[in-house]
Amino acid sequence: MTPRPRKPSDEAGKSRKTAKPAKSTASTTSAKSTKSTTSAKKAAAKAPAKGGRATGAPAVTEPPATEPVVTESPIAESPVTESPVTESPVMDGDRARLLSGTHHDPHGVLGAHSVPGGTAFRALRPYATAVTVIADGLHAELRDDGDGFFSAVLPLRTAPDDYRLRVTYEETELEIHDTYSFMPSLGEFDLHLIGEGRHERLWDALGARPMIHQGATGTRFTVWAPNARGVRVVGGFNFWDGVGFPMRSLGGSGVWELFVPSVGEGELYKFEITRPDGSTTLRADPLARRTETPPANSSVVHESHHEWHDQEWLARRADLSPHEAPFSVYEVHLASWRPGLTYRQLAEQLPAYVSDLGFTHVELMPVAEHPFGGSWGYQVTGFYAPTARLGTPDDFKFLVDALHRAGIGVLMDWVPAHFPRDDWALAEFDGRPLYEHEDPARAAHPDWGTLEFDYGRKEVRNFLVANACYWCEEFHIDGLRVDAVASMLYLDYSREHGEWTPNAQGGRENLDAVAFLQEMNATVYRRAPGVVTIAEESTAWDGVTRATHHQGPGGFGGLGFGLKWNMGWMHDSLGYVAKEPVHRKHHHNEMTFSMVYAYSENYVLPISHDEVVHGKRSLVSKMPGDWWQQRANHRAYLAFMWAHPGKQLLFMGQEFAQGAEWAEGHGPDWWLLDPAYGAEADHRGVRDLVRELNTVYRREGALWQRDTDPGGFAWVDGDAAEDNVFAFLRYPASGGDGTPLLAVSHFSPVVRHGYRLGVPEEFAAWQEVLNTDEGRYGGGDVTNPDPLKPEPVASHGRPASLRMTLPPLATIWLRPA
Repeated sequence: MTPRPRKPSDEAGKSRKTAKPAKSTASTTSAKSTKSTTSAKKAAAKAPAKGGRATGAPAVTEPPATEPVVTESPIAESPVTESPVTESPVMDGDRARLLSGTHHDPHGVLGAHSVPGGTAFRALRPYATAVTVIADGLHAELRDDGDGFFSAVLPLRTAPDDYRLRVTYEETELEIHDTYSFMPSLGEFDLHLIGEGRHERLWDALGARPMIHQGATGTRFTVWAPNARGVRVVGGFNFWDGVGFPMRSLGGSGVWELFVPSVGEGELYKFEITRPDGSTTLRADPLARRTETPPANSSVVHESHHEWHDQEWLARRADLSPHEAPFSVYEVHLASWRPGLTYRQLAEQLPAYVSDLGFTHVELMPVAEHPFGGSWGYQVTGFYAPTARLGTPDDFKFLVDALHRAGIGVLMDWVPAHFPRDDWALAEFDGRPLYEHEDPARAAHPDWGTLEFDYGRKEVRNFLVANACYWCEEFHIDGLRVDAVASMLYLDYSREHGEWTPNAQGGRENLDAVAFLQEMNATVYRRAPGVVTIAEESTAWDGVTRATHHQGPGGFGGLGFGLKWNMGWMHDSLGYVAKEPVHRKHHHNEMTFSMVYAYSENYVLPISHDEVVHGKRSLVSKMPGDWWQQRANHRAYLAFMWAHPGKQLLFMGQEFAQGAEWAEGHGPDWWLLDPAYGAEADHRGVRDLVRELNTVYRREGALWQRDTDPGGFAWVDGDAAEDNVFAFLRYPASGGDGTPLLAVSHFSPVVRHGYRLGVPEEFAAWQEVLNTDEGRYGGGDVTNPDPLKPEPVASHGRPASLRMTLPPLATIWLRPA
């Protein structure tokens, strides 16, 4: 932590005003922090001749009453004692640019520089009354040039390697390294990669990074702002007054850099950017790795100290492709799963709960920082920072670590499609469109009032590709579910005729977005073995999960995702089960149509948060009939889903048939599972079924080994519309025990006795392994308790068949006994 002239109270050190919220986020965000009014500044305003900066006052150049004194110097061949020194004030042009925040090379003016007659020392320390250069054998007070500038030429051949500045204020005195004595702390190779848009660890180069540089401990601040006339870093360490902390421009890279000694982790900061029109804007760091808790929005200097203990998990993560492994996902909104819990408190409860229910993965709704909680994290301002609402970045790592040690994979929603317009974040970051497209029609997202990224700009593409890698590498995330992919892929997405411009080939595809997604997927899979990317893509785009180097019939290479949400299956199947059973026969094809295209992509079957909010009702409340029938439908549908080709995803609260829609303010209705509640057994029974579904699912390879192989599925009867019955076989991979699984879903509220279904003849008997109508789940306990032996009666194209009892509104699974 850097020493301060005077430590004010929190209120005096950084007061805030409320920024106008972005239309899309309805957020209440803290605006730029105002300058503190310490007694040192008050004194400076009264006595500008002593180094204070009085606005609008002319430069004061009157020298102090006494000449600076230089004692013995180790630099010169002979001691320098009490020799008069000459002044070396900052030239008027440089002075004006430094004071106005438009200087691109402050290090070329401030600091120590060889000049005729010795070495010139120049410092810009607003509100100081004196500045003295200190080194081994050197003690020289600089002249006060006014406006906070101090200078002198000392008869030294070269500057000392490690000199310091003693800065005197009215009430305190500091001895610090000279910020402007340091060489650039960012290497040429980093700048070369940034210029190419290929820095895959961009977070190592940009942002705030605590480090030791030239023997001094401090923090390097770097930011990409190519349109800025000047950039200064402000924070608690300088009372949010950046005049004395201008950053230097590193050539044509657009990157600005400043190493500030004595500033360490935990310090708040922002960048004060002078726009092309001369106005200034105060911005949070786009690559901040930690932020204040919203609605405050300053960035926080951060260095991780977490020690990982998930080496065993990472070592075996890449052993088996997710396409050929059990993959059952519990979707969670962390802030409302158990409201009020921190990341570390969640680590004590969430892994145990998910493990008990048998899910293989959790999917976290967006964790990256966002100003408005009601956006659920889908309007991001801090792409590199886990939300501070629940703790620090290391606290979030602790949660991921705990889940891994419990054998649970961690997927995370990632939102590269758009960002909000908050004026302290990415929108027109340096005064002009930078992260967003320069064409306002291309930049504005028509649905959410947000801004779309400019995927054609290599630095923006680099920002996002590196961000995907960042979560996987720094936080050990096992998969990224990419939100709103369809809105990225099409230029005419939610736009009417005349509101969009075709691409260079005359089509509607966003070619820049296609290239970005291909690069992102290829880079993540190369850098993080075992990670899976998942697309939320709601159209029939060809090749979402095809490899990027394989060109499809549409002329495009694949997008390279590992999996894709099957939005068609979700829409059709929910539409079917919401119908009264008497009408379902007219919609039978809505349940069977998914198998027409089931192997066109690698699918996840999602019952996500989107399906249980905003008037859509919870899953059990979508079902027709009385409370018993609603729960029966709910159970039968879940078992149908678990048996259907594809992976499964279920949103929290639906595992115990919560009747109310989800609301981020209070989360799931856990009280439904309180034994004191009269209907607790009804909800506990559904949760017990979900546990059993996952248990049998993980045991039966036929349900997951060939999810992407057409040979792993066969209809037994897909046309029993009058009976509301769907029966199919799932086959395991070759080389196993070869045991198939028969799934039969019956969506009528009647019992069907002696129902005949054709089965393979080579198995002597079949045994129920799951029945959603069992009494322990809340059903009527209509089961097939004894093994069923095939009869030599042809049925459904097979020479043998079973006669079984179908429970009402139920799904049963059978396997060879």
